[in-house]
Order: sequence, then C-alpha cells, then structure tokens
Amino acid sequence: QVQLVESGGGLVQVGGSLRLSCAASGRTFSSYNMGWFRQAPGKERAFVALISRSGGSTSYADSVKGRFTISRDNAKNTVYLQMNSLKPEDTAVYYCAADWAWSGLQSRPDYWGQGTQVTVSS
Repeated sequence: QVQLVESGGGLVQVGGSLRLSCAASGRTFSSYNMGWFRQAPGKERAFVALISRSGGSTSYADSVKGRFTISRDNAKNTVYLQMNSLKPEDTAVYYCAADWAWSGLQSRPDYWGQGTQVTVSS
C-alpha cells in the first residue's frame, strides 16, 4: 500500500513554470514506477509522464515533450514534474500515480493521489 500526496499546483501565466511534487508514504517507494496524469474539464484523465523505479527510463506525452520533465528522488520518496513554457491547454487537475508494473502504470495504475489544480492564464 502506498499513499500519494501532490503539491505545487497553482495559477501561472502563459509561458511560466511550475514544479509539482508527489510525496509517497511507505518504505517501498523505490519499488514503484511513478507517473503524472492530468484531467482537464470535460475530458478524460490522460497520461503526461512516467518514470521507472530507478529513474533510468521516462516517457512523455507528445503534447508535453520538451517542456515537462519528470524526475524522482528515492531517498525523499518524492516524484516531481517540472513544467516549463506552460500553455492554457495545460490547465487541468494533475494526479500522481504509482504501480509495480510499467504496463500497469500506463493502463490502470494501482494508486492515485488526490490531485492538484494547475491553471494557466492567458
């Protein structure tokens, strides 16, 4: 069992930056693949970025490649999402997720955080 708590969301202007954090409970954080997903109003939740247990592998949605960076600090039980060059279409609730399996993380993660709102104003 792992509990996830996101933070760092807020209101930012177009072109600005934000860094989201997701703190995980438990001693087995390094055993989980981690990911960030987002849900915009009226849309389904969508994958943003994934990172493997060691941090050696990452994957990004095409819409955020080159602008967002996912990273993790296993000593701090935390995964981050650095978001640069933000656009109005990045406005959404951002969720942290965890799963033992990479395929599970991509399809149906076992664990979710409560979400943090990101609003990009033009």
